[in-house]
Amino acid sequence: MTNVEVEVRGLTKTYGNRAVVADVSFNLSPGTVTGFLGPNGAGKSTTLRMMLGLVEPTAGVTLFGGRAYRDLASPARTVGAVLESGDFHPRRSGYNHLRVIAALAGLDEHPIGGVLATVGLTKAAHRQVRTYSLGMRQRLGLAAALLGNPQVLLLDEPANGLDPAGVAWLRSLLQDFTANGGTALVSSHLLAELSQSVDRVVVISEGRLLADTDLKSLQDGRSLEEAYLALTSGVTA
Repeated sequence: MTNVEVEVRGLTKTYGNRAVVADVSFNLSPGTVTGFLGPNGAGKSTTLRMMLGLVEPTAGVTLFGGRAYRDLASPARTVGAVLESGDFHPRRSGYNHLRVIAALAGLDEHPIGGVLATVGLTKAAHRQVRTYSLGMRQRLGLAAALLGNPQVLLLDEPANGLDPAGVAWLRSLLQDFTANGGTALVSSHLLAELSQSVDRVVVISEGRLLADTDLKSLQDGRSLEEAYLALTSGVTA
């Protein structure tokens, strides 16, 4: 795996006179899991979508190893993302869903069995997705993100719907990914779990950057929840 640094530079998105995201900048380093935190409506999802070119920024840019997402030769081999857990054809099997994703991304089908095993869906591979639980659909989304053996993972609420064993599995997956030089950004409201998974924390509120620091510095002897609430006090969740 080639190490890829991610640079978020001055990302801004305005709708009329309202700034949903305002001049947000941070870096993501290889070998590091960064937690992306903020109240509901803080601009986290919009920021992630701008990073991936799904929303056009009003200003700013995101660079993956020095290149914007749209300029990557094979985006799926550089960046794997989970933004929605419900973007599946209900009558398609998990295996066939990944076949479609692979074809659209210009990837071989060969890794499909391996990623299904990685996310624990081998036995359910040929079941229709409509029979999957929320947690299983979340795992299928992660499988799609891993298809290209990416160097960067951008995950929006990846633990949503996972049971305790699944949350522990996700933590292990992230640890293994970054131990091999991967770069990960994880948005989550599960602060107790996130405190066991991340090295750094980026916090935004009302579209503006509040913190970009290592976990221990933010906590300063407190729990992550206490530190987060102190930082975002007065913000309506």
